[in-house]
Amino acid sequence: MKTVTVGPDGVRPEHVVAVARHGARVELSEAALSAMGTSRSIVDGIERDARAVYGVSTGFGALANTFIAPERRTELQHALIRSHSSGMGEPMPAEVVRAMMLLRVRSLAMGRSGVRPLVAQALVDLLNADVTPWVPEHGSLGASGDLAPLAHCALVLLGEGWVRADDGSRVPAADALRRAGLSPITLASKEGLALINGTDGMLGMLLLAIADARHLFTMADVTAALAVEAMLGSDRPFLPELHAIRPHPGQAASAANIHRLLERSGVMDSHRDDLTHAVQDAYSMRCAPQVAGAARDTLDFAAQVADRELVSVVDNPVVLPDGRVESTGNFHGAPLGFACDYLAIAAAEVGSISERRVDRLLDVTRSRELPAFLSPDPGVNSGLMIAQYTAAGIVAENRRLAVPASTDSIPTSGMQEDHVSMGWSAARKLRTVLTNLSHLLSVELLAACRGLQLRAPLTPSPAGAIAVRHFAAYAGEPGPDAFLAPILEHTRTLVTEPGLRTEIEAAVGPLA
Repeated sequence: MKTVTVGPDGVRPEHVVAVARHGARVELSEAALSAMGTSRSIVDGIERDARAVYGVSTGFGALANTFIAPERRTELQHALIRSHSSGMGEPMPAEVVRAMMLLRVRSLAMGRSGVRPLVAQALVDLLNADVTPWVPEHGSLGASGDLAPLAHCALVLLGEGWVRADDGSRVPAADALRRAGLSPITLASKEGLALINGTDGMLGMLLLAIADARHLFTMADVTAALAVEAMLGSDRPFLPELHAIRPHPGQAASAANIHRLLERSGVMDSHRDDLTHAVQDAYSMRCAPQVAGAARDTLDFAAQVADRELVSVVDNPVVLPDGRVESTGNFHGAPLGFACDYLAIAAAEVGSISERRVDRLLDVTRSRELPAFLSPDPGVNSGLMIAQYTAAGIVAENRRLAVPASTDSIPTSGMQEDHVSMGWSAARKLRTVLTNLSHLLSVELLAACRGLQLRAPLTPSPAGAIAVRHFAAYAGEPGPDAFLAPILEHTRTLVTEPGLRTEIEAAVGPLA
């Protein structure tokens, strides 16, 4: 996707990913330009009539009853952007800032914000010139939207504030605009407020997280299947008829993945008719689809919330087609905060059950004759003992991060804004949980591949053989202890990048 056209009907999730991560260009449709022009004419009429309308001719927040003289309304809008650019901390990743800017363009293009088309075009120009504002990590409460982060973006349009340099440092916005051949803009009434009053930051993070979670939840089925195979587990709990009688769609999809991944396995065939084999596997093996499937259903819920938000008008006040300008509460981030917290809980549990399978693979009393800690020479060698320590520490961190942010409100603005969503915080910690999940799945892939290697001369499933081949290319065969950190980094690449999954799907068929 090389170009994303933004119209008054919004954008799709894949558009956000294309612009945020892959540098797709952005353009405004003629319909969007027309919609913005129409709504701006309504604001201009209010200016002529000298009516008191929030954000147009009044102050903001607790100062909403303060009337602002016409000759000071541009000053009002610029002062709003400067004062709200009050974030602190490390800069947000460029992909988050780019997603946020695109989503603000989307909101303005819907023609309910009363801004001139040139304001939306100025944000488009930043995106296309790869000028990324420096947006600190702290500052948003998720109501009235992501005020401080969006203000740091808007400040760059004025030629003020900071921009991220290629080396990660920050440079003055005026210098960055000049190098890009861009000029600062001057805001008219309502426009400063329209640039910062929305849920774009938390929505952008949620959309990126959804894209990541979809892939990671599929890879969780891959690592689970390989771990079950390495532990001489049974494939019978993954039969489709057993999941049809509990019709959760995510569970059925996850079970189907694992069942397909375990087909044609010499390792599985070696014990299929062994009467001494365990009648039932442990929960971490047998219940993998129930946990990962529930996470998939949670992901579907979060995606539904995000899809609704993508076609929502979240500004305040909004300009209605009949000429009314009405205050709303649509900027409140509760729907997104709840979705982020819910998805973080689900992702944390996918990681937790993965770690339990790792521990089982390493425990000589439960791994069905694999050597202790998957070392051919345990004692002198510790094998993967401490890799499991790392996984356990990450699971503990994810448990802390799974505590909801959206239940923690703190009043602001002289009690005018007396309940906030904390949606920005919920989205930030969701990103961390998913990064942690990728680490946990990497440890499981490492342990499962090592376990399958130790089952030789038994032959693994086609999926297992592909994974072991990729793994062995840099990790080698089982032997004396090696420096594990770079091996884990390489294994994480197999988990997060599409190559291993693509090759496995070519051998076994598409995975849900």
